[in-house]
Formats: sequence, C-alpha cells, structure tokens
Amino acid sequence: MQVSVIVLAAGQGTRMNSDLPKVLHPLAGAPLLHHALTAARALGPARLVVVTGHGAEAVAAAARAFDDSIETVLQDPQRGTGHAVAQAAPLLADAPGEAIVLYADTPFIGEATLRAMIEARQRHAVVVLGFHAADPGRYGRLLTRGDDLLAIREWKDANEAERAITLCNSGVICAEATTLLALVGALADDNAAGEYYLTDIVEIARARGLGAGVVLCDAAETLGINTRQQLAAAEAAFQTRARALALETGVTLTAPDTVFFALDTHVGRDAVIGPNVIFGPGVTVESGAEIRGFCHLEGCHISRGATVGPFARLRPGAELAEDVHIGNFVEIKNAILDQGVKVGHLSYIGDAWVGEHSNIGAGTVTCNYDGVTKHRTTIGKRAFIGSDTMLVAPVTVGDDAMTASGSTITEDVPAEALAIGRARQVNRPGLATRMLEKFKAARAEKAKRQ
Repeated sequence: MQVSVIVLAAGQGTRMNSDLPKVLHPLAGAPLLHHALTAARALGPARLVVVTGHGAEAVAAAARAFDDSIETVLQDPQRGTGHAVAQAAPLLADAPGEAIVLYADTPFIGEATLRAMIEARQRHAVVVLGFHAADPGRYGRLLTRGDDLLAIREWKDANEAERAITLCNSGVICAEATTLLALVGALADDNAAGEYYLTDIVEIARARGLGAGVVLCDAAETLGINTRQQLAAAEAAFQTRARALALETGVTLTAPDTVFFALDTHVGRDAVIGPNVIFGPGVTVESGAEIRGFCHLEGCHISRGATVGPFARLRPGAELAEDVHIGNFVEIKNAILDQGVKVGHLSYIGDAWVGEHSNIGAGTVTCNYDGVTKHRTTIGKRAFIGSDTMLVAPVTVGDDAMTASGSTITEDVPAEALAIGRARQVNRPGLATRMLEKFKAARAEKAKRQ
C-alpha cells in the first residue's frame, strides 16, 4: 500500500527564545525535523512533503539535506494546522493510498505506531493517534463513544466536562489521501483562535457518514518540544532509550550514563564503548571494535577489531579498517587507514591515506593546509613514520619506507628509502656550563642592584 507523509514544520517556536526555527534545534545530534523524517522514511513513503513557514529557507535546506527527494511547500500566513495541511494539497492531489500527518516538533513517534494507524484504517475512514495523560494540561481532548471517535475538542473551546477527559490528541492523523484533502478543504475558522483546525475533520467526516477511530500509544511517544526545558528532557529520554537498546543488542557500555548517542549512530554487537564517549552524526562502529574512554566521534567508520582512544577524536571522513589502533590524543580527519595501521599517540592525520600495517610515530602531523587549499598525504604499506615527523602535503611515502624522527618531509620518499629531513646537529664542548654560569652571574648582579 502506498503512503504519503506530510510533516508540519512551519511554527516559529517563540517559547524557545531563539533565532533558530524550532524544528532545527538539535536533538541527539540532528535537527528535530530529522527525527520526524526518520519516522516517515521507515514507512517507505511514495511522497514526503514538508510544510515550512518560519525560517522557510533553512527548514527546506535541512529537509533536502536529509533526503533531496523531499518536497517542500510554504505556509504563509500561518493559520492553523488544517491550513498547513491544505498547502500540501496541490502536491498530493493525485496521490494514491494513505496519507499521514506528522509534526516536526514531536520527535518520538515510532514506526510501529504509524503502522498500527495504517492497520486501523481498515475499520475507520479517519484514524487519530491518542494517549492518556496524567496531566492533560492544554492538550486537545478526544471525545469517544465505545470504539468511535466523535470529535476532537481543542482546550480553548472545551467545556469543563470535556477538559476533565484524560484521553488526549497527539495531532497525528491518518486517512486516505483523497479523503484527507477533501475534509481539509471543508474546514472553517469559526473558533476561539480564528484558525483552521485539522482536528475538525473528525466531525466533518462523521457528518458525511465516515467513521473515525483512535489508536493509542504511550504518552512518552507523543512528547512535543516547545521549550528549552522540554528539549533537554527529550535529549535525556532519547539517550536513555538509545543506551538501553545498545545494551539489549549486545553492546558493552562500561558506564552507560556517560555515553551519548546520535540519531543515526550504529554500533555492532560485541563492540565495547568506554566511559564519556560522545557520538556525533554519521558514526558506524562494527562488531568487536573498542572505543575507549573520553573519545569524540563524528562522520566516521570503525571496522571490526579496531581500537580507538582513550582521548581520541575521529572527524568526518575517518575510515578505519580492521585492527587499526588509534591511541590517546590522536585526531583523524578525512583519512583512510588500512588494516593494522597504528597511530599510537599525539598525532594528527588529515586528508591522507595510510597503507596496511604502517606505524605512525608520536607527534606526527600531516601538514595538509596551506592557508587556501587542502592537500593530501599518501603513506604506503608497512611504512614507519618516525616520531615528530612533519609531512608537508602533497607528499607520498612509499611502501616499506621510513622517516627519521624529527624530520620535515617536503619531497616524496621512494619505497624502501629512509628519509632524513632535519637540520645538522652541532655540539659545542663546555658551552652549556659557561652559558649557565654567565646567566647566574647576571641574575646575581641584578639582584644586588635592587
């Protein structure tokens, strides 16, 4: 069955007190919008439309960064959720199958819940996602009779008896696409807010002889983000779930509460994650790898048997093959390290390729930037780079070659060669003692004058 998804992302989010559109605030290393799009993509939608408003250009760019096939449409002015869905109508006029409305500031709606709503469409023309709230607050209330949903009453328009109901509206709605658009087209703005409420389609549907029903989910799944406090609570909730999932799927976390995952982090079973490890976006850790404490990883791939850290940083484009070892205070950026490479400590490897079983000594730097352009360093197989080597890119070190410690390498090093690029050492017998005595005498004379 084909599904289209409409994601509403037009709100300003004034309670965030920010110049950044609310839906672009980061949660688990990704904009709130991307969480909703992740849920939508799990359904394999034929069409995916994001309705933008405040900060439209930035929101549209974020949507395209997630998936360049996403269509966007502008809601201006913003006159309610029903009005927002209506903006997507021209894009979905000929869309077959189901349509689901999601919200970019509600990041935790899961695939299973959405599929349950699609399943419930066999019994109801319109399906609404609801939840029981301990403190319903200003949520809209679901008015039901048995299995039937009679209406959704917004808090502003509800009477005291309706406000006492604890069954609340999440805002997520599923209906056949043509039915949804027809119902939205019949909305009016005769309410307390003077807006077109998407929720009014339930009563319109019933007036047309169409049934409506409710699918329930846990209240935590419907958490909406309107304030910085709620964003912080959502981050904590995400990390708690991510840690639990990692442990359940065979990952060792030695200090779970100190590990922070991103939305798209993938860690294979039997991997070991030490304390205080931070995952940025785009990280894959294969089975059997070990990330030791206090590492920061983003945009990188770590293969089976590799070890990283402690106190290491892997930046975007870092590719570690099997059994690579990255030690303490090492930074890797946009570099491929083949099988068995060792970079033990205090080194920077950027814009580089390092061949299998090469050893990079302490203090090595690939000098990749000339102030204008990045340049690449190539190190062959089984090479030995001596401690404190400066590799001034572009430069190539051949297979089985070596560099002497303290060298500055500005020319290519042939295979099997030893490169020495350092100033000639000159020893002056007794000079150290004579200089020290001179300095002491000068200090004593200065003290005497004072």
